[in-house]
Amino acid sequence: MKLTVNPTIDQTGTVSPKLLKKVISAAAVGNFIEWYDFAVYGYLATILAAKFFPGSNPTTALLETFAVFAVAFALRPIGGVFFGRLGDKIGRKRTLVLTILLISGSTAFIGILPDYATWGIWAPILLVVARCLQGFSAGGEYAGACAYVIEHAPTEKKNTYASFVPVSTFFSFAFAAGFTYILAQVVGPDSMNDWGWRIPFLLAIPLGLFGFYLRSKLGETPLFQNIEEEKEVEAAPLRETIRTHWRTILTLAGFISATALSFYTFTTYMATFMQVVGKLSRPESLLSSCLCLVFAGLLCPFMGRLSDRIGRRNTTRSACVVLIVTVFPAFMLAGTGNLGLSVLGQFLLGIGAVMTGIVTAVLMSELFPTKVRYTASAATYNLAYTIFGGTAPFIATWLIATTGNNLSPAIYLVAVCIMAFIACSKLPETSKKSLDF
Repeated sequence: MKLTVNPTIDQTGTVSPKLLKKVISAAAVGNFIEWYDFAVYGYLATILAAKFFPGSNPTTALLETFAVFAVAFALRPIGGVFFGRLGDKIGRKRTLVLTILLISGSTAFIGILPDYATWGIWAPILLVVARCLQGFSAGGEYAGACAYVIEHAPTEKKNTYASFVPVSTFFSFAFAAGFTYILAQVVGPDSMNDWGWRIPFLLAIPLGLFGFYLRSKLGETPLFQNIEEEKEVEAAPLRETIRTHWRTILTLAGFISATALSFYTFTTYMATFMQVVGKLSRPESLLSSCLCLVFAGLLCPFMGRLSDRIGRRNTTRSACVVLIVTVFPAFMLAGTGNLGLSVLGQFLLGIGAVMTGIVTAVLMSELFPTKVRYTASAATYNLAYTIFGGTAPFIATWLIATTGNNLSPAIYLVAVCIMAFIACSKLPETSKKSLDF
């Protein structure tokens, strides 16, 4: 394939370090903002339950709140297909600009939405609409951000550079938890329950504008520029994806199921688990989550380099094993009611969540050709995240309420990890494979 003429790309197709830093920074910052908007809902779940689903017992209200959390994921595959097709037809850069505007607007809308006491049934209905818009835009975000970075990265360091996208994801969840924690301390519990909960959602406005500015300054990836110049842009990327890559999509989705479940159990549900089962206060559970998410973000680059060194198959299998081994101790420690032990429990779960997330970020791009990469990766990623990620808090809460066993979510995660191990064993080794295909 002919290389695009670009002063920051040499004749071998290598992107200059200066450009690569700009690409990583812009993609990571934009992804940070996108996922902060999506994460803050989970950390305010207990307040939202009281505001939008009053009159129910606490468990039912929490289930209803997490059901709305899960509903957003129903729109993610649709958003993934919509923005994936767009990204494969008009480019990665312009598509990523659109996703950040949409999620910032829908997040800010939750911040101004009247509660049930003011608007009655319309309040939870409009909450669902806002969450659906968040899910729709998020469907095109992560896979696009990963593809954007990896299509600039050198072949032998694809996962090293791709790891900075998950870094921004974990840091965004940490920021959401930390900001919510600090805000609760500053305004006090009564004000937090009354009006303070709106502030984290309204913060999406300045963050979204900043992200829009950064992404509007980006250039297109050299690989997409090449297929544009050679007029190889796929006219029907979704049809081509389903026709030629459906087996890869199902197999990869089987592995990403463990990524999705472990990620949302670690980043979102654990904060609620520590409050409901461990009886930690909301500020203590948010502090624990914040510390563990920072740890996860710092761990990402090391796992990325490890994946480039040992290969994708070894990384995926090891990640599944680590999750299976650590999940029971993680839940037992997180349910003790002791802050220090809860932090340790989350740390344990975070190791496996990071490993699966890191290798997922690069596999989505390595397994699909340039002309359908955005569509195929977004469809695969969101298929798994809709089924196993968005439902994670709801199913975990339901399992405990139904079985009376606080470790039942851990059993569920082990079962999914076994399925993921079988799936990843069928994937080819792609760590040394060029993306120029």
